[in-house]
Amino acid sequence: MRRLLTCSALAALTAGPLGADTPALTPRVEARSKDLLAVGLVHDDKMSIRVSHVIDNAPVRDAVVTVVLRGTAHPTTAETDGSYALETKDLALAGAAAVEFQVSRGGARETLKGTLDIAQAAGDPEDRN
Repeated sequence: MRRLLTCSALAALTAGPLGADTPALTPRVEARSKDLLAVGLVHDDKMSIRVSHVIDNAPVRDAVVTVVLRGTAHPTTAETDGSYALETKDLALAGAAAVEFQVSRGGARETLKGTLDIAQAAGDPEDRN
């Protein structure tokens, strides 16, 4: 019972006042192969990508990662924390898009496919004509 009350209290605190605008969730894409998992989080026109092994969740730090987004291949930059970074204006476009993470390490190359759905910004008209 105590755990239920604690969870309810936390939910109420994080929900904010009734009727308040709730912030949009951070756009996220997950893609998986037999051996690897890639997770990308989008903030404006930047994506932070974490690639890990499925079996033990250990990060893949020594790879070359290319992201194919909306038909265009984009190279990533390896970050000091083991993640990969991508910056492109294509990430700011609203709508669903197929995403491919091409991960090359050693002599092996794997392609992980997922879908990214970026919600339209509040106040943007859907039809700009």
